[in-house]
Order: sequence, then structure tokens, then C-alpha cells
Amino acid sequence: MPNLAFTMISWVFLLLLPITIAVGKLPQAAPITSERISGSAGDVLEDDPVGRLKVYVYELPSKYNKKLLQKDPRCLTHMFAAEIFMHRFLLSSAVRTLNPEEADWFYTPVYPTCDLTPNGLPLPFKSPRIMRSAIQLISANWPYWNRTEGADHFFLVPHDFGACFHYQEEKAIERGILPLLQRATLVQTFGQRNHVCLNEGSITIPPYAPPQKMQAHLIPPDTPRSIFVYFRGLFYDVNNDPEGGYYARGARASIWENFKNNPLFDISTDHPTTYYEDMQRAIFCLCPLGWAPWSPRLVESVVFGCIPVIIADDIVLPFADAIPWEDIGVFVAEKDVPYLDTILTSIPPHVVLRKQRFLANPSMKKAMLFPQPAQPRDAFHQILNGLARKLPHQKTTYLKPGEKILNWTAGPTGDLKPW
Repeated sequence: MPNLAFTMISWVFLLLLPITIAVGKLPQAAPITSERISGSAGDVLEDDPVGRLKVYVYELPSKYNKKLLQKDPRCLTHMFAAEIFMHRFLLSSAVRTLNPEEADWFYTPVYPTCDLTPNGLPLPFKSPRIMRSAIQLISANWPYWNRTEGADHFFLVPHDFGACFHYQEEKAIERGILPLLQRATLVQTFGQRNHVCLNEGSITIPPYAPPQKMQAHLIPPDTPRSIFVYFRGLFYDVNNDPEGGYYARGARASIWENFKNNPLFDISTDHPTTYYEDMQRAIFCLCPLGWAPWSPRLVESVVFGCIPVIIADDIVLPFADAIPWEDIGVFVAEKDVPYLDTILTSIPPHVVLRKQRFLANPSMKKAMLFPQPAQPRDAFHQILNGLARKLPHQKTTYLKPGEKILNWTAGPTGDLKPW
């Protein structure tokens, strides 16, 4: 083993010489030299949704949104905050229409994850109840829900498992997607192929990461990337999963047990004040699944030019039709975690350099962020692009008079209680 460790350290030393590449600035900064993105991904990133769709925003009582935020301002900075910023964006967006008769899409501004425990987790039993209450309200006061039962409506559900509204997978699967949302388009952070919590046609988005906070932690772009592999976070969730076998399907536990003493791996449960700076000094950033397949590390890695090592089988990545994830990331199967050192040290330096050049493209970073104010080709616009690509609605979207598809009384008993 000493010989293997020496070989890997030598490899990293040689690799570091040619790849002290600039992490660059966040989108509001001057553009940097980067590899051009060609093909459909680049075309989508350049799309302008204005003029291609109109969105009507329902006006709901503040108890569904603003009062929740006033009660707990943490909602503005946690990873589910896209639901808040998308609402604010749409209120002033050029795609908004005040005439519902001309709308292509209807948006219900509900903040289902802005009801937090002291530890900052969304209360899973309240999310479906607030959403159900909001749908009952719009269906009783406007005619548009009833004519399609939500098929021309979209909802932001940036929960761990989307509209299944639970952070533990087995409980999310048991609950399933809220029955009243089965026909709607779900805009959600959760994405995993062949999963009961992902509807066909859902739009997968990045989790929220504060752009201003990341901007404040930029380091000089010529800083060498002297860390080979970087990760900060939980390996075992002792509060919810004492044995650690179910949490992250055991992948994080495997990372710790196999590489806690490996000099190439800078991994820890500590969350230092230099976290963002450290990511800018790293070549590879581990992005393993946790309770859900996704985490803010995906955003942070792309923004800071650290090659994301994605460990989450069957993950559906944010804006996968717009961002060339295969070109910027490394995918490792959960079963192959024990071989991470061999996998990463076997990647040729020229491949690493190419991935870094793709990551240096400002379009990559813009598409992953929800900036205030909004900017061209940012995550807000990627969501609108996704909605525009689903137009025009098919004739089957509209129901015949009196026709019903959804079962209003379906779902767990607790979800049917008034909110």
C-alpha cells in the first residue's frame, strides 16, 4: 500500500503542474477564457423564453407564502429557497400576464418547505396539507384549475423527494406524489429515474445556493488546485439513521471507511469557514447522495470550477438538456465507491483539463444560480425554457365538462387534515 500511495501522490504532483486553471468569477463578473459549448446544450443555454409563453400568477392569501417567510427568515437562505425567489422573479417577469385568459401556464405561489424544525428541516406532515389547501382555494375561486385539473399549472416543490414531501426515501415512496399534483408540472430539485416521486415531464432544477455569499468567498483565479479530492458533510446521520446503512444507501459511510486516512482525500464532517475557498483549491469535489440524490454541492462545485464527482445512481441532474454533465463531471456508481481512488487517479490529465475548461464557461455557472436581480440565462430562465418547450398544450390537457380524473380524497389520512 505505501507504494500505491506514493504513486498516487506523484501522479497528483505531476497533474497539478499544468492545471492551475482559473476558477473565474461568478456570472456578474467579467467573462473568462473558456471552452465553447457546442451543440444543443449551448443552444438551450442561449434561449430567451420571453415571447414564447405567458404565466398567470395566482394571488393567494399571505399565509401561504409571505407570512411563512416572516415567521422564519431562514427560508431565504436554505437549499429549498428556489420556491421563494421564483415567486419574486415571476411577479416582475416579462412573461407574467395579468389576464388569465391568455395564459399558457398558471403558477400557485406556495412555500411548502418554509415551515421548519429547529434544525432547519421542512416539517414533512405540513407540506402536503398547505399545498392541498392552496389547490382547494384556487379551484374554488378561479375556473382554470377545474378545466384541466392542473395540467396547465406548475408548482415549485424543492423538497428532498419533491411532491412526495418527506426527507426519508422509504417514507416518501410510501406516501407518493400528492394525488392532486399528478397532472401538474412539477419543478423540483429531486430527480431520479424510475422513481415514484418523479413524474414524467417534471423539470429538475438546482437547489438554492446564495450567489452573494459565494461571490464574497472568491479567491485569486490563479490559485493552484492543491487538493485532490474534497468533501465536507455527514457520513452517518446518527439522529435519523443510527447505523448509517440506510442513510445515503451506505455510500457516504463507504467513503469515510475507505478513505479517511488516504492523503489524497481531504474529507471531514467539519464545516470550516474556508469551505468555499477550499473548493476552489480542489480538483475533484465529491457530490454523493444523502437522504436524496441531490445536494447544494452540485451548485457549489460548478460555480467554483471543481469537477463534481457524482455518486447517486440514476440521478436526473438539473437542466440536463442544457448542461453537458458528462463533459463537466465524473459519474461513479454507488457500488464502486471503494475504488474511488483508482477511478480518479486513472483519469488522464488532458481529460481533467477539458472538464475544467467546460466548467470555466460562465454559462455553466449562470444556469445553476438564482441571482437577485435575475440575469439572462440564469436558473429562472432555464425553468421558463423548460415550460416553453412543453407548449403548446395537447388537446387532451383540457377535460370535458364534468369530467374528473383526480381523486381528491386519495392519500394518507394525515394529508387530508385541514391546514
